[in-house]
Amino acid sequence: MSISFNELKSDFKKKNYQAVYFLHGLENYFIDEITQIIEKNVLSESEKAFNQTILYGKEVDHLAVVDSARRYPMMASHQVVIIKEAQEMKSLKELKTYIEKPLDSTILAICYKHKKFNFNSAFGKALKANAVVFHSKPLYDNQIPDWIQSWLKVRKLSISPEAAVLLGEYLGTELSKLNNELEKLALNLPQGTEVTAKLIEENIGISKDYNVFELQRALGQRDILKANRIVRYFASNPKKNPLPVVIGSLYNYFSKIYMYHYAKNLPEKELLSILQLRSAYFLKEYRASARFYNINRIKKAISTLRAFDLKSKGVEYNNTGKPDGELLKEMVWHLLH
Repeated sequence: MSISFNELKSDFKKKNYQAVYFLHGLENYFIDEITQIIEKNVLSESEKAFNQTILYGKEVDHLAVVDSARRYPMMASHQVVIIKEAQEMKSLKELKTYIEKPLDSTILAICYKHKKFNFNSAFGKALKANAVVFHSKPLYDNQIPDWIQSWLKVRKLSISPEAAVLLGEYLGTELSKLNNELEKLALNLPQGTEVTAKLIEENIGISKDYNVFELQRALGQRDILKANRIVRYFASNPKKNPLPVVIGSLYNYFSKIYMYHYAKNLPEKELLSILQLRSAYFLKEYRASARFYNINRIKKAISTLRAFDLKSKGVEYNNTGKPDGELLKEMVWHLLH
């Protein structure tokens, strides 16, 4: 049985437990969160000593797992067995016999991280038939701001839409990294605070004025003075603003302007979906940018980004060994003229 992250959390809150959980996928954050819920909340502290077993895939075989899972709980309603890093367990598929007839009083959680599991084997079919299966998928770029808002809401904090996008732009889609940075905010800010770009700069170090989000806006509005000011800051702080990250963000931005030109006559809801934008608030910027960047200019901008991406990697386009700061200045000049 497949299940979502929120459904799993709800089941555990209601103490609606199943005998076997199989957690797999590329996004480690959700797997770690569920594992932590099982580890911390199913049993009381006094029950854990005799009834909770943590095993590691690299260190155990299926016989040791079955031996632990077949025990009956002592002075508790359940026994918990967690296999961490199960993708490292060589005899994992030998658990098929246990999965087909698990002990009801044992909660066995198998944490298979870093990749999606292939269910075509006999073991996979046994899991689909007898276990609760959770597929932990990475979030798309446009889902990150909503995830940030939800994370903060649980901690009784809010965030402006622009600040949520700024965090997503700079920290990427790796939720564990995002979680760590948001923890810093939650520790330093009182409940009820709205997280702004200024607070992000003070607590995380992402500048509210000198970031990729503001560079995109300056390019879209053809604000040459502002764009050059940001580029000079980036060139002076290359570790905070690595060129590959800047190029990747700008490529994403200009690709959306390109798509906008071909989809601009569609209903707004459809247009937002195609551009992967969260609301009409962000659509305004793309409409404005499309006035300057017509189809020909957009094609030229995307070609420029590709060329400088290769230059920065020392591939093709007559790379002259220029430092990244100089390449960035040259690239932005081409984008603006």
